[in-house]
Amino acid sequence: MMDGMKKCGFVALIGRPNAGKSTLLNRLMGQKVSIVSDKPQTTRKRILGVLTTKDAQLIFVDTPGIHKPGHQLNRRMMDAVYEAVRDVDLLLHMVDATERYGKGEEFALQLVKQANKPSLLLLNKVDAINKGRLLPQIEAWSERSSYSEIIPLSALKGDNVDVLMEKIGDKLPQGEFLYPEDYWTDQQEREMAAEIVREKVLARTRKELPYTSAVSIDSFDSSRRQEGFIRISASIVVEKPGQKRIIIGKGGQMIKAIGIEARKELQKLLDIPRLYLELNVKVVPGWRDQQHLLTQLGVR
Repeated sequence: MMDGMKKCGFVALIGRPNAGKSTLLNRLMGQKVSIVSDKPQTTRKRILGVLTTKDAQLIFVDTPGIHKPGHQLNRRMMDAVYEAVRDVDLLLHMVDATERYGKGEEFALQLVKQANKPSLLLLNKVDAINKGRLLPQIEAWSERSSYSEIIPLSALKGDNVDVLMEKIGDKLPQGEFLYPEDYWTDQQEREMAAEIVREKVLARTRKELPYTSAVSIDSFDSSRRQEGFIRISASIVVEKPGQKRIIIGKGGQMIKAIGIEARKELQKLLDIPRLYLELNVKVVPGWRDQQHLLTQLGVR
């Protein structure tokens, strides 16, 4: 695959919300880089995952789901998509094979066409559809655009991911590695901590809360790391007092459960035996349209 030469390139995962981009990134990386939930628009910013093998460095760019933006938050999310499409060497356009083709997917397809970059179409979630529906989908997508390859796969179960890796390797340009071989993401620990807390909020809330909540890290004290202890204080930001009551839950049970789940995962991520996590809830009306707050929350 590598012909004895090193290869290195940027590979963007793009697609509609809930297509499975973050699940695929984590699968390709062999570890958790991006949070995952069944709620649309879980990914809010560009996330880098760097996979280095003996002969290649694959720099994956996970992006927010392609959608028509309303709030400033959503505009920033789409800016991250446009930037990724413009700056990468290869596009992986992920499609949820269980969903019908519609205006949203047409919008995503036009974005791929306008990019004029080498692209692979990934028909995801094939483990959840009748196999008789697959060939007609492949034929329909072949007629819509000229992808280098159309690959049916399951990001969740790993089906055909090895084939995808081989095709990506074939498409990468030759070049020296851009990152050290032990580098795996551009996210700082405090950013990942905020994302993990938000993932636990998403897992336990419904209705509008996934869209109107965010997490900020107020303090990340690793001064006692040598002793095996880190202290983190975080705020869950919502827009309305009623949402705050939902997050706290009856007798504080909801926020307690969120905290326990987040702390367990953070201990594993940070490889630390003891971690204290303090969670607060702040009501900030209209935070999704406040530019300075979006920047503070890491939505660049």
